[in-house]
This record gives sequence, structure tokens and C-alpha cells, in this order.
Amino acid sequence: MKQSLLLGCLVFLYVVLLTACGSPLPRTEDVTKSPWTSFEQVMASYKKVTLNKTTDKELQQLGFDPYSTPNVKILSYLDVIQRFMPTNSVKLDQLPPSVSSCIAKLDKCIAYEAHPGIIKRKRVGSVFKDLLGFKRKTIETGWRFDALIVLNNGVAVYKIWSGTPIMDSEKSRNNPLGPLQGSGGSLARDALGV
Repeated sequence: MKQSLLLGCLVFLYVVLLTACGSPLPRTEDVTKSPWTSFEQVMASYKKVTLNKTTDKELQQLGFDPYSTPNVKILSYLDVIQRFMPTNSVKLDQLPPSVSSCIAKLDKCIAYEAHPGIIKRKRVGSVFKDLLGFKRKTIETGWRFDALIVLNNGVAVYKIWSGTPIMDSEKSRNNPLGPLQGSGGSLARDALGV
């Protein structure tokens, strides 16, 4: 009886100390390294790319350079075909003219693909409920930008972007049976005699 009381006091003291030093709940941060620290910065660089004018050397200055900027991928003309014609139902004449004429030049056609972004995840709420699996709440914030720039003989001929300027989501998971529910329910069924 004294051992269980002592153990309970030690666990309580441990939890109090952990919460006093900051949140003991996990935090993660996914950063795709790039010269841009915000969505607005990468969008400003992207907008400076002028079709049929911007060269691969100018793309270097804007940050879209696979040789100096981390995580910018070079796509061959075969990769470009895959991006624009993922199935046989898409025909070459259905593509933007600048892309189809680029593909026709084979190895003179490449593309740069960039996916800069910062995503932060942190768990919030009761340490006790989270660690025992009763209730887990995760907040996700950040931004993500995806760009594809097609180059025909070293000149940008097509560009397209997509992305999420502001990520702010919350995910909650409730398990009324706590750790019993996390094991697929077999312990809960055994405990209930089911």
C-alpha cells in the first residue's frame, strides 16, 4: 500500500515538473529547405518568371535553381510527359502549345519542380489524457507552395503553381476507453467479458 502511494506521488511529481518546464507533448516541424521563409516570398519570386523570356540563369537568381537551392528537382522530358499526360486519354494536342512543342524537342525540354514550405505540428491539451490515449489534440500550422516551370532550351515557356498560403487546422481524437481502445479493442472486450 505504501509503495503504490509512493509511486503515485512520484508520478504526480514527475508530471508537475514536466508541465512546469514546458509542454511535454510532442512537437514536429517539417521544413523543406529553401531560400524562402514565407509563402509571400516564394510567390514574389514565382511572379518574376516571365514566359519566353526568363532564362535558367535568371531562375537561379530567383531561387529556382536545382544546383544551388535545396529540394528543387530537375525533370526530364519524360517526366514532363508524365506530369502532363498521366494517362493515355490525354493527347499531345490537348496540352498547352508551349509544353507540346517543348516535349517535341526531347532532351532540350526540362522542368524545375519546387515544393518549399513549413509545416508545424504540436499536440496540446491535458498531458495525462494525451499520454494515456483518452484525448489527443494536434494543431497544424504553416504554408506550402508547389511550382512547376518548364524550360525549352533554357528558357521558361510554361509555369504553374498551387499551394496553401495559410495552414491552420486542428485534429482531435477521443478514445473513451483510453489505452484499452488503442489496442484494437481486444483488452476492452476482455474486460467487459465480450
